[in-house]
Amino acid sequence: MKLTLRVWRQQNPETPGAMATYEVDNISADMSFLEMLDTLNEELTLAGDEPVAFDHDCREGICGACSLVINGDAHGPERTTTCQLHMRSFADGDTIDIEPWRASAFPVIKDLVVDRSSFDRIIQSGGYISAATGTAPDAHATPVPKPDADFAFEHAECIGCGACVAACPNGSAMLFTSAKVNHLNVLPQGAPERETRVLDMVAQMDDEGFGGCTLTGECATACPKGIPLPSIAAMNKEWLRATRKVRR
Repeated sequence: MKLTLRVWRQQNPETPGAMATYEVDNISADMSFLEMLDTLNEELTLAGDEPVAFDHDCREGICGACSLVINGDAHGPERTTTCQLHMRSFADGDTIDIEPWRASAFPVIKDLVVDRSSFDRIIQSGGYISAATGTAPDAHATPVPKPDADFAFEHAECIGCGACVAACPNGSAMLFTSAKVNHLNVLPQGAPERETRVLDMVAQMDDEGFGGCTLTGECATACPKGIPLPSIAAMNKEWLRATRKVRR
C-alpha cells in the first residue's frame, strides 16, 4: 500500500503546530497503525529528519496510551484502540489525517503526544477505596450480587485513553468519570466513601476544565471498551443522592 499521511507536528506546547505531509510506501495491510508510524519514523530518521512523537506502551489494547485522532475519529474508523487498528482498514492510495486529542484539558506536549494527567488527578481525588492494614480478608468474605459485580466489571473496563473526551464536541470527561465512580460505588468495598467519591471526582473534573455533557453520545460511540452512555445517568443519580445527603 502507498499512503499519503498528513500528520500534526508541534515542537512544544508554546509553539504553534501545523499539518505536515509524508508519503509512505510498501505498507502491509497486516501492519498495525502504530507499526505504520514506526515505518514512517524509520524513514524520517534515515533522512536526517526528526521522527513523529506519539504515545504508545503495551500495544495490546489494554493501557490506553495510544491516543490519536485518525481522519477525524478518535482511534480511527474501527471501534478499537489505535494500536489494535490495522492497515487493512484503509485502501491503497488513501490520504490519512493524524492528529492528537483535541481538548483544552489535554494540552499538546509534542506532535501527537498530549498531557492526560488531568485524568490522574480525577482518580486521585476519589477513585480509590480505603483499606485498613492487616490481614487481607478472604475473597468470599463479602458477598457481591452478580448484577452488581457485572455492573462493576463493565465500568472497570475503562482504560482511561481519553477517546471519550476527544470525540465529545464539548470536550467532556463525563463518561470517563462515570466509569470510575460507578465501578467502585456499586461494590460494598466502595460504600464507605460513596458520597464523597462522586462529589470530589465531579468537582475535580470541573476544575480541570473539561466541557459540560449534553449527552450527544459521541463518547460512548468512540469508547474502545464499550462503556455505555447510561453510565453517565447512573453517576448523575449518585451525585444527586450525595448532594441531598450532604445538605441534610
